[in-house]
Amino acid sequence: MKVLVIASEQISADRLRAALGAGADDAEIMVVAPAFHGSGLRFWLSDADEAIRRAEQVQSETTQVLDDAGMDARGDTGEGDPVKAVEDVLVTFPAERILIFGRPSSEQRYDESIDAEALQQRFGLPVQQAD
Repeated sequence: MKVLVIASEQISADRLRAALGAGADDAEIMVVAPAFHGSGLRFWLSDADEAIRRAEQVQSETTQVLDDAGMDARGDTGEGDPVKAVEDVLVTFPAERILIFGRPSSEQRYDESIDAEALQQRFGLPVQQAD
């Protein structure tokens, strides 16, 4: 099974296994960390440097943790718009399922909201908001 994981924060192998259930260790995982701007001002000023650094860190740490746990994981940073990030990845990674790992809404920064229903309608793939 090919799974696209959208992560706005580092996730653990246990958390991913809990979301995937049986067969998690046999899944091929692509971790994408969107480059969320963090504030409206940074977005409007097109100041993406910090967002890109944060996305690279989240992606790198997550794939390392998953690799260390024996999972087949690779990753990339993505556009700040999650729909565009998914669209870009699906060109080279034909996912069968999308998992979204985000912060609780009370902790989300400016533009971190990801609409699972919109992704499912747009791409026709099962999309799950993970706990």
